Amino acid sequence: MSDRLADVLAHIDADIENSLERLFKLIRIESISTDPAYAGACREAAEMIAADLASIGFDASTRPTPGHPMVVAHQDGAKGPRALFYGHYDVQPVDPIELWDTAPFEPKIVTAADGTKQIVARGSSDDKGQLMTFIEAFRAWKAVTGSLPIPVSILLEGEEESGGPSLVPFMQANKDEFAADFAFICDTNMWDRETPAVTTMLRGLVGEEITITAASRDLHSGMYGGAARNPIHVLVSILDGLRDETGRVTLPGFYDGVGEIPDSIRQQWQSLGFDPDQFLGEVGLSIPAGEEDRSVLEKIWARPTCEVNGISGGYTGKGFKTVIPSQAFAKVSFRLVDQQDPEKIRAAFRAYVESKLPADCTVEFTRHGGSPGIRLSAENPALVKTRAALTNEWGHDCVVVGSGGSIPVAGDFKTVLGLDALMVGFAQENDRIHSPNEKYDLTSFHGGIRSWARILAALSEEGAQ
Repeated sequence: MSDRLADVLAHIDADIENSLERLFKLIRIESISTDPAYAGACREAAEMIAADLASIGFDASTRPTPGHPMVVAHQDGAKGPRALFYGHYDVQPVDPIELWDTAPFEPKIVTAADGTKQIVARGSSDDKGQLMTFIEAFRAWKAVTGSLPIPVSILLEGEEESGGPSLVPFMQANKDEFAADFAFICDTNMWDRETPAVTTMLRGLVGEEITITAASRDLHSGMYGGAARNPIHVLVSILDGLRDETGRVTLPGFYDGVGEIPDSIRQQWQSLGFDPDQFLGEVGLSIPAGEEDRSVLEKIWARPTCEVNGISGGYTGKGFKTVIPSQAFAKVSFRLVDQQDPEKIRAAFRAYVESKLPADCTVEFTRHGGSPGIRLSAENPALVKTRAALTNEWGHDCVVVGSGGSIPVAGDFKTVLGLDALMVGFAQENDRIHSPNEKYDLTSFHGGIRSWARILAALSEEGAQ
């Protein structure tokens, strides 16, 4: 079917105004998932999308959950690998409303100072504009050829912006229905306005809170100072020992499963024009921390970390109080990559803390989540074909990038469904998602539709599996 690609792209170009109107219709639904007052709107958005997908031949329905409904759809196509597409139809609240230049749920196309045409509205980028790019690509293929180039399944949730509590149980309960060869997560950025990107690396996370207790009560530092154990001293000594003088984490086995990025990817990152001085300078810093022998991009995309996110103990109010506290507290997080085991890291951290604890002190641990890191092989056939399709559309080599943060659904796809996820999106860094005046560039929307049309064609070709 790839020989019909030119006709499909021409249809997309001719139909772009209708595509925009369909997007605007979805945006006008105030599907704010965090506020119970908008439950009806979330249901309306789900039902609208399901009906739209059914109109272009999908077996589509809304599925109930304890929260907002899921949209599930399937359609067979020409013989080839099955792709599972993920997105979310819920949006963030609009507060503070007074900072919006236009009504948040009345989409407008405005021209920015640099001449860029932008769709301004809540959800225009995150994630309604993004998910409609692949739906519009499906629509174009059906309009021109009557079928899709490959089999497709779709899973859209309505709770991503409120923690996604229903997603994993729903996938577990319907695991067989979502059997596929790989997944696409459509909620990420391009590198810049001209350069497409596929995010293939995500860091996982382990969060731990520790409470160290020494004396049975707070003590007067004049009466007990020098004789009584100070849990803050104990705590800071423990935290200081988590990294050595070169920035490496000292926990035994911490780097088990951490691989090196291929030289080709490292060279590609070097060619991106990333300025580490500017990156740090924007937040008032000038000297990179962490592992001494790694670039800043490598540190934030492809290396594991250990960070202290909060520390407290003793008197922290105004004025001064000469006290030796009974307890000291810290919140510590580890960002994980590749095949690091979150529970192994957690156990190593707890064993380390306990090994450094004086005999007359105790420690209590509180866990705050854990998820593995993800790295897709650069040789993955679906990735290779997706990158080629994106390069052809945008005229610039598609780059492979990482994310310093975590996207839980990518890990969920791997652990629950056994699927590798390719994260392909067309947002820009300045889209102001979650903020007033959220926008999505018109070129992102139009080019995104064309990109998915090309990707579908590329995956249909022999050898894509």
